[in-house]
Amino acid sequence: MICPKCGAEVTGGVSTCPFCSEPIPDSSSAPGGTTPTRVATRVVYAGLWWRALAFVIDLVIFCFGAAVLVLMPMLKHAGIPLDNPWVLMNMRNRQVLAINLAIVMAMWLFWAVMESSIWQGTPGKRMLRIYVTDLTGKRITFARACGRFFAGRGISFVPLFGSLYYLTDCLMAGLTERKQAVHDMVTGCLVVRQLPSGRPGQAR
Repeated sequence: MICPKCGAEVTGGVSTCPFCSEPIPDSSSAPGGTTPTRVATRVVYAGLWWRALAFVIDLVIFCFGAAVLVLMPMLKHAGIPLDNPWVLMNMRNRQVLAINLAIVMAMWLFWAVMESSIWQGTPGKRMLRIYVTDLTGKRITFARACGRFFAGRGISFVPLFGSLYYLTDCLMAGLTERKQAVHDMVTGCLVVRQLPSGRPGQAR
């Protein structure tokens, strides 16, 4: 049976949808013992490779924008040569720390603002017709988008443990039933695809 609210496939004769808690109509209550006729929809989740491709596109867009709007002006202000960006990896002073923090903050705002906007996704996701939603298919709030970022990419900045966690987090998107990474499960989010014949995140 298909949940009439979120479109998830529900089995086992449950009274409510396990994903969105929507009451499931009892088939015995309809005339003739059948469920009322409705257009059934099925949620189509965005898998690991779709999400990875969207991330690569977003990373290219972000790096270009951050370089022009954040990195180059701050390097110039700090008196750091523009032709040697690797100095950010080697130097350990307050100026370099401020530049790195500014880049992390720009990354946070880029992902959180875009995923909580009416686009429901970053430019890369938008190009691939991928949307970030809550468990009921609705647009997520900015606060939830922030939690999603820090539960995923935010932890990846922690030395040693962060890289291992982020790799595990990404791989979960290819292993779980609803293609959820760890940060999706923690914040109650879904990443779904838009098909030509259906609504955002759903297919006929």
